[in-house]
Amino acid sequence: MSNGFTPQTRLVDIILDESIGRSTPDIEHERAVAIFDLIEENRFRPVGDDGDGPYKLRLSLVESRLVFAIARESGDAVITHILSLTPFRRIVKDYYMICESYYEAIRISSPSQIEAIDMGRRGLHNEGSQTLMDRLSGKIEMDNDTARRLFTLVCVLHWRG
Repeated sequence: MSNGFTPQTRLVDIILDESIGRSTPDIEHERAVAIFDLIEENRFRPVGDDGDGPYKLRLSLVESRLVFAIARESGDAVITHILSLTPFRRIVKDYYMICESYYEAIRISSPSQIEAIDMGRRGLHNEGSQTLMDRLSGKIEMDNDTARRLFTLVCVLHWRG
């Protein structure tokens, strides 16, 4: 693997703390899919760790902050990082609005209109992924694909139904 990532520098489990709360069956399904996609393929390493992964990630919410509690596969704690969700509010809100437009367009719009909306959706997703990487810079290293999958999970955690 490139960029110093090894087969051990990855997530093997993601746990949503009870502070995240439960939602509708559809949203719970979206959360499960986002977690599955993230675990299926990722590059993830706490900065400064000796690389003795793989890792488990426990996510919780505390006062509008997302808590990343990282442990080894054995359960031994590695580090905890707290991330303010404020920088993501606008992006997530805009992302949901454009997703609603996209799903509406699928039913009634031309392929070129659908493609234009989808390009905007992907652009917002890229912006959110980059914001996530920037906010975690110096704390957690990950590749772009992992940041995209993790941003998807952050979006689904915001989605209350």
